Order: sequence, then C-alpha cells, then structure tokens
Amino acid sequence: MPSDNFSLNDLNSGDGDDYASPGIAKDLEAVYDIPVQISAVLGKSTMQVAQLLKLGRGAVVELDRKVGEAIDIYVNNRLVARGEVVVVEDRLGVTMTEIIKSDRG
Repeated sequence: MPSDNFSLNDLNSGDGDDYASPGIAKDLEAVYDIPVQISAVLGKSTMQVAQLLKLGRGAVVELDRKVGEAIDIYVNNRLVARGEVVVVEDRLGVTMTEIIKSDRG
C-alpha cells in the first residue's frame, strides 16, 4: 500500500515534466478532476455596518496592504501562497512568488 505522506517535491524530479515515482503519479490521478476554489485576496478592511451602508458607487475602501505588497492566494479557504497581480491580455491573473508551507504533516 502506498504511503499517504508525501509532498509536492516528492512528485517532481526537478525538470517539471516527469514524476519521481510513477506509482505516486498514478495514485494522484483520482484527484485530478476534483474542483477547488482559488481566491486571490488583495487586502482586507474592517468597518461597522453603518459605514458599510453609507458606501455608494465610486466609494473607496482602504485595504490593509500597500501598493506592490504580495497578495494572499487561498485554495479552499486555506492560505497556500503569496503572489503578484499580473495582466494577461485583457484579464487579471496572479503569479505565485512564494509557497506557504503547511503546519500539517
């Protein structure tokens, strides 16, 4: 029975194209089609409901981040990386610049 404890580094042999262990890659095929929710959080703000109700079109909400500061990238509401906002043709995207290590093991 294959081990349940492995990291993404265990899957990659270094060049990004093949897997270190074909058995592990085969085991992961079952999860490839599972949808996940990805969120890129530019920043956060806290305000009272009364302040929120006063907001109208064109209102500016100040966030807790500075220009150029990394944004948080969440997968299924779990922080997994930090990155930068990029423009790809006419769409916004995110480039991951830092992977957050999990405390779970």
